[in-house]
Amino acid sequence: MVEKGHSQAQRLSHLPLMYRIIILGAGRIGEAVALELSPDYAVALADHNEDRLHALGAKLKVVTAVADLSDLKQIEKAIEPYELVIGAVPGFLGYVMARTVIDAGKNLVDVSFFEEDPFTLDELARKRNVIACVDCGIAPGLFNMMVGHEDTRMKLNSMTCYVGGLPANPQPPWYYKAPYSPVDVIEFYKRPARIMENGKVVVKEALSELETIQLQLGTLEAFNSDGLRTLLTTMAHIPNMKEKTFRWPKHAEYIKVLRDSGFFSEEPITVNGQQVIPRDVNSQLLFRQWKLNDDDDEFTVMRVALEGDKGNVTYDVFDKRDKQTGLSSMARTTGFTCAAVARLFLEEKVLSPGVQAPEEIGTAGHFSEVVERLRRHGVRIERSEIQARQ
Repeated sequence: MVEKGHSQAQRLSHLPLMYRIIILGAGRIGEAVALELSPDYAVALADHNEDRLHALGAKLKVVTAVADLSDLKQIEKAIEPYELVIGAVPGFLGYVMARTVIDAGKNLVDVSFFEEDPFTLDELARKRNVIACVDCGIAPGLFNMMVGHEDTRMKLNSMTCYVGGLPANPQPPWYYKAPYSPVDVIEFYKRPARIMENGKVVVKEALSELETIQLQLGTLEAFNSDGLRTLLTTMAHIPNMKEKTFRWPKHAEYIKVLRDSGFFSEEPITVNGQQVIPRDVNSQLLFRQWKLNDDDDEFTVMRVALEGDKGNVTYDVFDKRDKQTGLSSMARTTGFTCAAVARLFLEEKVLSPGVQAPEEIGTAGHFSEVVERLRRHGVRIERSEIQARQ
C-alpha cells in the first residue's frame, strides 16, 4: 500500500542520540511516554494545563511548553523545533492534529485513536516525505502487532481481541472508573463497531453481542467495539475479526440505557432558554463518578485469540497501577507501547514514508522488541499455543 523507501532513514542516520521529541498532550499517557523516552532523548511536553506541565517538569527530565492543542497555529509553532512528534491528545482532536503535524513535515507517532480513517493521510505523508505511525497504544496498537506477527507464521482464519481497563474493586452503580477522558469513553460507547465476518465488513451497534468471559481475576462481560480500524484494510485476508471491550457485569446494561435515551447525544436541546449538548453535560457529570483517583487499584487486561492453519494462539496481557509513579495500567500499557514504537523509529527500523499501521510493526519482525520494552516495565505478556493436528 505504501511504497518502501529509505530517504527518511538516511536523514535520521546523522542525528545525535539526543533526538528532539515533543509530546502533544501531558495527560497520563503523555506522562508515560515521557517517562520512558526522557532518559535517552531530549523530550518536551506541550499542553494547555500549566499546573500539569509544572508538576511533570518538576519530576521528569523534560522541558515544557504551554499550548492550546485545539489551535492549529499553536501546534505548528510548538512542533517547529522538533524532529519527532508524539500525539497523545483526546480522540476528537486527533485527526486534525495529525494532519497538521504531517503537513508541517514532521514525523509522527500517534496514540490519540481518532475516529477518521488514518489512511486518508497517507498521500500527504508521502508527499511530505514523513512517517506517521498511527494507533500505537495497546488496543489498537499492541494487539495489531500480535496479529501482524502471527500472520507471518500461519494462515489466520479468525482473531478476537478482548480488552479493557477496569477498577479492581467495582462499585455500584457503574462498576467502572475511567482510565482516560470520559468524553473518549462515551464516544467509544456510541461509535458503531466494524467487524469482519466471512470476509466481509459488517457494522454492528456498539455494546452489542454481550458475552460472559471467565478469567482468573473474575467474571467479565465483553461487547462489540470499534477497535479493528486499520486491520480491516491491511489484514482483510483474515475472514473473521472482531474487537470486544471488557467491563464488569451490569455496566454495559446501564450505559446502553443512557445512550439509547439520548444522554450522549450531540444534538443541542433547550433547557430554561439555554441550548446545551447532552453529551457535554453528562460527560462532566459522569467524570465526577468515574474519575480514577490516585489511590484506586485498577488493572488492564487483554486477551487476543487467533486461529489458523497451524493451530490456535492466545496472548494474555495484564498490568496494574504503578504505585511508585502513580501511572495507571492503561497509561502504562498505552504509553509504553507508543514509546517502544517511537524507539523503533529513532533506531531507523521504521523506514517507509507514509502512514504506518501498528500491525506492520509485527509483520516487519519488530514485535518482540516492543514486547521486551513492555516487560522491562513489568507488563505481563504471555503467549500460549495449541498446534493443529497433522
